[in-house]
Amino acid sequence: MTRTIVITGASDGIGAASAKQLNDLGEEVVVVGRNPEKTARVARTLGVDSFVADFTDLAQVRELAASLLERYPRIDVLANNAGGVFGRRTLTTDGYETTFQVNHLAPFLLTNLLRERLIESGASVIQTSSAAAKLFPRFDLNDLQGANHFSSTTAYGNAKLANVLFTKELNRRFGEQGLSAVAFHPGVIASNFGSTSDGPWKFLYSGPLAKRLMTSTSVGGARLTWLALGKPGVDWEPGGFYANNKPAKTNRIADDPVIARQLWERSAVLTDLSD
Repeated sequence: MTRTIVITGASDGIGAASAKQLNDLGEEVVVVGRNPEKTARVARTLGVDSFVADFTDLAQVRELAASLLERYPRIDVLANNAGGVFGRRTLTTDGYETTFQVNHLAPFLLTNLLRERLIESGASVIQTSSAAAKLFPRFDLNDLQGANHFSSTTAYGNAKLANVLFTKELNRRFGEQGLSAVAFHPGVIASNFGSTSDGPWKFLYSGPLAKRLMTSTSVGGARLTWLALGKPGVDWEPGGFYANNKPAKTNRIADDPVIARQLWERSAVLTDLSD
């Protein structure tokens, strides 16, 4: 049976690569992106539906969720792949730190707005996290937005750790109802990912050695595709974290259910969701 697979951050990079791979395999792919022209180009090339939403604006996330619910009676896979690293500490139109909102709050909100449809569909929810979740965090529930201590690297590491904590808590809360969640590290991908940052991140992604040292978008996309095609509990374990299509270690904080629950509760307040 053809499944409906929604991929955010699908206007380029691993999201676009996975969208093509899944479309070629006969799945009904829905691409979501921030840039209207790039998103439309990917959708037109594949002959699939597309939606535009800028995750720095939670109102657009709400509009996206409403459109998806109206259009699709089933959503079999939600791939929360949109994200980014940003150079300076800036606030979104909602008043939240940009890295935190784009990488965590927006997908948290989107998933919860779609939650009943996802449960009805027995869906898989995939979070594109990163090895940064282990390497760079300075995770403080009382300073989630870096108001007291901020660096682009720490903010990104914190957000990617939040992705894993969200995955585990989502699975704890709704796994028995048929929803399965998983997070993964796609590799250090040769893409435009670091273009919104400066300093070491921008050099890493645009420097002369970038293409030689990094994983291609097609390989990174294939890791997302593997999870999207896989059967939870058979091919991958719900609540797990994966790298290279294998279970991987991440930050020990990710295994703390109290922190995961508290992050969920605070995120729900920030996004005006009632639990």
